Amino acid sequence: MAKKARARCIGILTAGGDCPGLNAAIRGVAKAALHHDMKVIGILDGFRGLVENRTVPIEDMQVSGILTLGGTFLGSSRDKPHKMKMGDKVMDMTQVAIANARRLQLDCLVCLGGGGTQKNALHLHKSGGINVLTLPKTIDNDVALTDISFGYDTALGIATEAIDRLHTTATSHHRIIVCEIMGHTAGWLALGAGIAGGADVIMIPEIPYDLNVIAEHIRNRRHHGKRFSIIAIAEGAISKDEAKALAKGLKSGKKKVDPFSPSVDANGIHLVQEPMSSRVARQIQQLTGLEARVTSLGHVQRGGTPSPADRLLCTRLGTKAGELLMTGVYNVMVAVRGDECVAVPLEKVAGVVKFVPVNHPWVKTARLVGTCMGDVLGT
Repeated sequence: MAKKARARCIGILTAGGDCPGLNAAIRGVAKAALHHDMKVIGILDGFRGLVENRTVPIEDMQVSGILTLGGTFLGSSRDKPHKMKMGDKVMDMTQVAIANARRLQLDCLVCLGGGGTQKNALHLHKSGGINVLTLPKTIDNDVALTDISFGYDTALGIATEAIDRLHTTATSHHRIIVCEIMGHTAGWLALGAGIAGGADVIMIPEIPYDLNVIAEHIRNRRHHGKRFSIIAIAEGAISKDEAKALAKGLKSGKKKVDPFSPSVDANGIHLVQEPMSSRVARQIQQLTGLEARVTSLGHVQRGGTPSPADRLLCTRLGTKAGELLMTGVYNVMVAVRGDECVAVPLEKVAGVVKFVPVNHPWVKTARLVGTCMGDVLGT
């Protein structure tokens, strides 16, 4: 991380899914940059805005009063510079993005986003030599080399409150309630909310489940006078049979396919899918003979006012970014390590997913309080 000349003009964009704390992070970066007499340019709608050269100037007035607001006033998109839909075609717009960054005279492009954003930012740096700096954003908490990503704490509170509320109706009607929580590849959110909310079963992608084990756990609870059960399931949870099939396909050299990626039609239009939790609930009901209901939290987890912890985190990350820009440190991600915000090389972050280790302390904690993780019977 060799130092270069300090930044005098920066661009800020938010990319990927919306997330609590984006406005707070924009505010942190912008206020710190403005404090150091930098020019700040907001880029609208993620990397697409950079390609289409859609920008807004950011002064103190633009970031005043946005600390508590959800969403991102700059807008966001999931577009990739090297694979962007332009009309009826998908085109590589990398060089256009780079040319626009240079036309704006950006000394650094600050990108707020999750795993995909980290990769896209690194791609622009490697393809055109432009300086980039990123902040880790995702409710999934799966960005590598940082203890936590902003947005996670807020989503954790929302999911935990949902489980709390489901307890009352489950108890009243003696039902099994399956609560689907976001998390395609990493189960941090379902695991954290499941423990905090006292879920009886937690199902995460890293620990393939056996429905017979879960059914037996629920029957045992019933036998001991516990007439309801709450199941917290990550949307990317997979069964042991599905895990074996995926492993077999990878071993045979087949191209890896994400079975949980959104389905699209011939025109690239997203198709609404039935929550996988519905399938699990039906199967559990058949195996146990007990009535089951499903609640899928969906995008509720990504919306609304960021928690105080996320506001604090976003402000800390943003102001640290301002310090790095002032001292000419680029091509890094601002990460959380203990009580400190530190710069980590972007090359070591991009393309790496932070999964839940199967022996993580949180998993051990869940098992010790009798929670079934779907693989073996809980106590």
